[in-house]
Amino acid sequence: MRDKPELLIPASSLEVLKIAVIFGADAVYIGGEAFGLRAKAKNFSMEDMKEGIAFAHSHGVKVYVTANILAHNQDLPGVREYFQELKEIRPDALIISDPGIYMIAKEVCPEIERHISTQANNTNYETYLFWWNLGAKRVVSARELSLEEIREIRAHIPDDMEIETFIHGAMCISYSGRCLLSNFFTGRDANRGACTHPCRWKYSIVEETRPGEYMPVYENERGTYIFNSKDLCMIEHMDDILASGIDSLKIEGRMKTALYVATVARTYRKAIDDYLEDPAKYRENMSWYQEQIRSCTYRQFTTGFFYGKPDETSQIYDNNTYEKGYTYLGIVWELKDGLCRIEQRNKFSVGETIEIMKPDGRNLSVKVEKILNEEGKEQESAPHPQQILYVALSQVPDKYDILRRKEDE
Repeated sequence: MRDKPELLIPASSLEVLKIAVIFGADAVYIGGEAFGLRAKAKNFSMEDMKEGIAFAHSHGVKVYVTANILAHNQDLPGVREYFQELKEIRPDALIISDPGIYMIAKEVCPEIERHISTQANNTNYETYLFWWNLGAKRVVSARELSLEEIREIRAHIPDDMEIETFIHGAMCISYSGRCLLSNFFTGRDANRGACTHPCRWKYSIVEETRPGEYMPVYENERGTYIFNSKDLCMIEHMDDILASGIDSLKIEGRMKTALYVATVARTYRKAIDDYLEDPAKYRENMSWYQEQIRSCTYRQFTTGFFYGKPDETSQIYDNNTYEKGYTYLGIVWELKDGLCRIEQRNKFSVGETIEIMKPDGRNLSVKVEKILNEEGKEQESAPHPQQILYVALSQVPDKYDILRRKEDE
């Protein structure tokens, strides 16, 4: 068991991995181009994975690779080949849910740690001990566990076995994320990485054979989003989290932008460090944490199962949209002659006031003074996504700072 828990941050791409590292991650989890549960994420080629692992390791940060599909027969030869490739680039751990895939990893690359995914329904200490006896270093707790249950697991497993638990991000309506809705409606298997998120769709519910038995369905003129969970957020309860015996605090979001990852990583990094330095400092800074977390995209917040079974207030019934505080403009990748080089993500214009978001917690309000394209020609605005631009701001940022614009401006 660790003295200081690990902050584990998701990354959808090489650029997001770098931002996660710079903005406070102790470890980053990523997916390759196959066998992970986020087929729609950009994911990592082997070359990107090599570069990402090298970058993270140079900053003292670990990298875990997901291989957490529930495999069919035709997947197994490819899994074996994939693990042979991973053996060469040496991530710090593999995240696995399928017992067959686990045994292949144990055979092919035994030197790489094996972590058991939340998809494996890890709800009791005997399950933890089962995986420990098979050589797993860490188990990711099922999302259905309370803090009391996690503390009980901690008391029944070896001290050097690790517990990883989600503390922030989107919640799946299905048990430990093992969903059949996507496969049923669209033929795309959530358990093999192709979820279409039918839990966010609009539904009407009718049960014809039970007259007089009414289910509590809430709806407005557009219908009802009865399976649409609020997002998990434990930023206000880090005292309980840090006293629970959890070794790794996991953030959900391998489909998220660099801005989201930077915001959440920076906020939880500061909350963890503040609490461990002095619980009074953590309480004093609570409004800052709350403000930062609410500045990125979210679907309202819930504490999930940590304090008991959620009730009807954990769902959002009237819409399936995110709240959004800021628009992501780009990452500062390079500085030259007072200009910052970015790959633009959303439109902004000369004369606008935007923000520089820094890893240390500061947000600096600056004016856009000049925008140049790659040929050095000035332009009044940046309307084309992913265009390489050189931007002059009223204050020079640092490499890896993020540029963003407040939504209401």
